[in-house]
Amino acid sequence: MSKDVLYLKIAKSVTEQIKSDTLQLGDRLPSLRSAQKLYNVSLNTVKQAYMELESRSLVESRPKYGYFVSQTSQRKLALPSVAPMKIAEKKNTPEDLIDKVFGTIDGTDVTQFALGIPGKSFLPLAKLKKCMINVIKRKNDSGTDYEPVQGNEYLRREAAKWALVLEGKISEDDLVITSGAMNAVYTCLMAVTKPGDSVAVESPVYFGVLQAIQQLGLKVVEIPTHPICGVDLDALKKVLPTLSACCFVTNFNNPLGFQMPDENKKELVRMITEYNVPLIEDDIYGNLYFGSERPKPCKFYDEAGLVMWIGSVSKTLAPGYRVGWVAPGKFKEKVIRQKLVQTVCSPSLYPDVIADFLEHGRYDHHLRMFRNKLYANYLQIQKSVIQYFPDNTKISEPKGGFMLWLELDKKICTEDLYDEAMSQKISFAPGRMFSQYNQYQNCMRLNYALEWTDRVESDLEKLAKMVKKRI
Repeated sequence: MSKDVLYLKIAKSVTEQIKSDTLQLGDRLPSLRSAQKLYNVSLNTVKQAYMELESRSLVESRPKYGYFVSQTSQRKLALPSVAPMKIAEKKNTPEDLIDKVFGTIDGTDVTQFALGIPGKSFLPLAKLKKCMINVIKRKNDSGTDYEPVQGNEYLRREAAKWALVLEGKISEDDLVITSGAMNAVYTCLMAVTKPGDSVAVESPVYFGVLQAIQQLGLKVVEIPTHPICGVDLDALKKVLPTLSACCFVTNFNNPLGFQMPDENKKELVRMITEYNVPLIEDDIYGNLYFGSERPKPCKFYDEAGLVMWIGSVSKTLAPGYRVGWVAPGKFKEKVIRQKLVQTVCSPSLYPDVIADFLEHGRYDHHLRMFRNKLYANYLQIQKSVIQYFPDNTKISEPKGGFMLWLELDKKICTEDLYDEAMSQKISFAPGRMFSQYNQYQNCMRLNYALEWTDRVESDLEKLAKMVKKRI
């Protein structure tokens, strides 16, 4: 029997024990050595099995103590609903609401569940400072010279090295450096569309993408999206002939947190290739996985050069540096031309700092610590939601990233709830921000990439009480 089958067999056995309550919440699993003897397999096979269980949120690891049956295995809340396809309804993106929420970005005394920014404790600030000093010391021009339009060669080389998930399918020459991921999305849209064209997005969709598409005079087509599997490919197929581009976050989507299965990614690439429709794939959360390995992006399956793969360090390393990149495939020259028109070139200092960190800063070690902390926070926030929020609350089940999507009782309007929460110094993202249509009013997005403290848990309990009061 192959090793792959063995580890899944072990994972299935433990799963059945959890489902039958033989193993209950908080129970400790056999140690790796004990399980190795129990199942008569290699230590690596046991590790794979336990990591598989962890990726399904059935168990959690506690350093120096082992693996335990997790809170999420006792899940009692349903998954969020899938919104129906909307085309004819009146469109109205809530610009004022988005502006109001972003107005809390510098609120130091606010518990910041709203914005998708990692807390300072997640970032290697001392190492970044060291990299900054190293770069300034060796730059004769103090960072004042123009970079090549395509972008800093040092960063392109290091970013290509770190794109291990693509297994050598891209090189430094395939990448274009951008001012963060949103700049990459905007530039890609300008390269492959013209005003009046239609672009498909997930629904709910990150409001920044929604605004970018509309600012360019494009039509947004919101595709129904499942909280586990992602975009409804059957619904997409019906409108694909009318589209000029798709813009999706396939790994740990914002705000639903889903990870599109590999077979769906393959089918998505097959479909866009058949209809010759570019896919702008924002993969900024891809390195923040909770499972045993980084999920592949659609770019991995792309042979026609139609997938424009976007990466960034804004969610993992340095949000304020605004450093990102894109592998635009067959649209590389168009993207470079758009960049030249918009910005001429990227700032020279920060790309060098990030490249220096990627080469010398033990990025793999940093990501491992980041993921462990994120996963611990995910378990904490899920436990708090289950404990404090009403029983009819629906909750997403992200396999990575740092966004949690809640669907509340239909009586709740989270836009109104937001004002009451802010009076208590609690900020969250109301669901209405994530669609051009009048929907998701009873939903909210919570960021859990923040330092978990007694105040954070207390504020979640306060938020839950505000919800209960309105039912």
